[in-house]
Order: sequence, then structure tokens, then C-alpha cells
Amino acid sequence: MTISRISTAVAVLALLLSGTAMAGDLGVGFKAGTLGLGIEGRYQPLPTLDLRVGANAYDYDDTGSKAGVNYDATFNLETFYATANFSFPLSPLRLTAGVFSNGNEVNLTSIDSGTFDIGGTTFTSADVGTLTSTTSFGSASPYVGIGYDFELFGKVGLNFDLGVLWQGEPDVTLVSDGLLATVGDQAFLNALEAERQQLEDDVSDYKAWPVISLGFVYNF
Repeated sequence: MTISRISTAVAVLALLLSGTAMAGDLGVGFKAGTLGLGIEGRYQPLPTLDLRVGANAYDYDDTGSKAGVNYDATFNLETFYATANFSFPLSPLRLTAGVFSNGNEVNLTSIDSGTFDIGGTTFTSADVGTLTSTTSFGSASPYVGIGYDFELFGKVGLNFDLGVLWQGEPDVTLVSDGLLATVGDQAFLNALEAERQQLEDDVSDYKAWPVISLGFVYNF
């Protein structure tokens, strides 16, 4: 997490705690999972219901091929969320539903390979230059899942979450800084748009993001 992300997460948690300090059971947790590293605050107004707010962030680097082009990829994960959690008496199982403020992005930078297959046509590196792409999603994403809360003496414990964050259809940009893009060559621009559409189709798998996390919680 960057300093700004941590500061925002702490501010969200502090707001939760200050607004409900005398109203019921409170807890704070730290978690790690497929959405990155996170911090979470919990308020339990009823024995079978608790409300949680939190933040997750992480930057993950990888290298791979998308739409026939090799890229250096960075997954910029950043989400803020609020959930309602319904538990079952005498059971660690709970059902979770909520909404995430979704700042997740996928950023791609092409790796020079001498030639590029763009939209089914081969171009030289000099003509293409460097391809850069950003994939973003809807700013608000619904979440549903199940969880398990294991606690010792009602004070400390572990939380496990398993669910799906519905990010929706991706919005994909693809930009070239090479000669053909600079001069506005229409044949190349058409091929570039075809490549962007193919890339958008490839990353559409990310519209349903699997959420798996394990957290440590402390109850006040």
C-alpha cells in the first residue's frame, strides 16, 4: 500500500469507530487475498448481523501475451467497501453482500519483439513504437460471498472470505506512439482498433473477480 492509500483506509476506519463507539461491539482486522492487502473495521449491532467497511490495495507485476502481443503488465488493485454480514447462530458461517468502490486497473506496456501482429497485420517496431493499454471497470461493483469467522473468547480470531466481485464489462484503451500512429495512417489505426477490441475481449474474463482472503481480527 502507498502512504495515501493507508491514510485513506485509516480515515475510513476511524470514521466507523468514532460514529459507533457506544453503540455495540466493534472490531478491527487486517487481511490479505486476491484483492491485495487490506484493513477492515466492524460494527455488530445485532448478534446475527455485522457491518464492515474497509480498503484493499496492492500492485502486482507480471509478463504475458494478450491478443497476440507480449506485454509487461501491472495489476493496480485498489478498492474501498461496505458490506452487511448475516451469521447463523452457533455457526462460524456467514453470508456477505455489499458494494465496492472499485479502482482496480490493468496497465500493459508492450515488449519490443521486432515485429507486431496488430489486428491480423504485421508491422515493424519502428512503425508501431510502444503500445500502452489501460483496462478499468465500473466505479461501483456489487459483491456477494460467504465467510467463516473463527474467534477465541470473542476477542481475537481469523476470518475467511470467498466470493465474487462483479466488476462489469472492462473499458480498454490501446495507444501507439510509433510512426504510423503519429502520421495518422488510417490502415494502421483501423488495425489498432481491431487489436483493442480483441484485447477487450481477452480481458473480459476479469469482469467477475474471484475474492479469497484470510484476515486477523481483534474485537474491542
